Amino acid sequence: MAKTKTVYFCQDCGYESAKWLGKCPACNTWNSFVEEVTKKGSAADKNDWRNSGTGKASSTPKKIEDITHEKEQRINTRSGELNRVLGGGLVPGSVILIAGEPGIGKSTLMLQIGLSVKHKVLYVSGEESEQQIKMRAERMTDIKNPGECYILAETSTQNIFQQIEALKPDILVVDSVQTLHSDNIESAAGSVSQVKQCTAELIKYAKETATPVFLVGHITKEGAIAGPKVLEHMVDTVLQFEGDRHLTYRILRTTKNRFGSTSELGIYEMMGSGLREVSNPSEILISQKDSELSGVTIGATIEGNRPLLIEIQSLVSTAAYGTPQRSSTGFDTRRLNMLLAVLEKRCGFRLGLQDVFLNMAGGIKVEDPAIDLAVCSAVISSLEEISISEKACFAAEVGLGGELRAVNRLDNRIAEAQKLGFEEVYVSKFGMKGIEPKKYQITIKPFARITDVFSDLFG
Repeated sequence: MAKTKTVYFCQDCGYESAKWLGKCPACNTWNSFVEEVTKKGSAADKNDWRNSGTGKASSTPKKIEDITHEKEQRINTRSGELNRVLGGGLVPGSVILIAGEPGIGKSTLMLQIGLSVKHKVLYVSGEESEQQIKMRAERMTDIKNPGECYILAETSTQNIFQQIEALKPDILVVDSVQTLHSDNIESAAGSVSQVKQCTAELIKYAKETATPVFLVGHITKEGAIAGPKVLEHMVDTVLQFEGDRHLTYRILRTTKNRFGSTSELGIYEMMGSGLREVSNPSEILISQKDSELSGVTIGATIEGNRPLLIEIQSLVSTAAYGTPQRSSTGFDTRRLNMLLAVLEKRCGFRLGLQDVFLNMAGGIKVEDPAIDLAVCSAVISSLEEISISEKACFAAEVGLGGELRAVNRLDNRIAEAQKLGFEEVYVSKFGMKGIEPKKYQITIKPFARITDVFSDLFG
């Protein structure tokens, strides 16, 4: 007969304790421990996804030169953006966790992949009924000749594995891991122990059968993936689906990837018929205007291995209530405050009594310091009510001394600006090593200090 025991788990980090603690010793969070009842079965019952107790033979150590390795044959997901993020496609036996805010499009993306790939896919949903999934699939009118996509509305891992053994799918999608529950753990679905147990069973199934598994995950109100942190350590790839659900564009980022780079990202546009891949994101991030406006500049940034040109919008006005506001969307507010201090100290602009609002157009979030010069130029353009040419682009980091610092991969940024029809680009002269201006049709303007840039722009 299986024994039961009571343990306490930290809801934030998953730390396990035999007794209740007021403060978690791992993450220092107060009042985060919850009591859960677990059932201690045999090791075979808990580890084998088939619950049959017949696992593989234990492995033996080998010298590294005796280990044979063949290049993995990746599965084409029929989505160029997802293939890029994954490193070239799905690796057999890999486990991918994709998380994002509610309504961002996680389920839509997974169903779209399931309908488009030319493999047998089992889509397991613990949140929606079969009829709801069917209605979403009918809206995806751009999916032609859908493949073998099977839908299963189930939350018990034991029942799911019974259907898996009967169907033998090539790809498994679970939406979502927080809704699953295993009979080996006597606690509610979504608890720390249930998430760990269900994920362990799915990982064992993926590795033993070489079947790629997608796990859809929830996030907390702070933006972190819900559940224990060990969940991210257990899987092979962690994807973050970002974007404002009130806007149309979505960004798929990689925060962990055992089979590829973590510097890639994919961009989608949410439409009535599903998610559309955006092949040239620079064009959608730059709005079309009838006339030149003050406070608007174009910055060249790098997201992953892809150069992007984004529109930076700034509004500077007199503080109405004495205390100036500093607000930014898509840009670090602390870095904005630092740049404003540089403009006041090194350039002489009085911004202490001004409200400053900054926005990255298109809903994109940018952490690249190469857009510092574009941000500063947009702020001064709005302050002085002088518009900047819409054919000018900026790519330089601003230091605390007002100097312009070099940025990486400047040649890619210049080439992207030239491709989109820009006529001049402002850069740091310290980053011109290896750059040959003659091979570009765009005018490259190198400067050493930010005051020199303002003199050229505003006279």
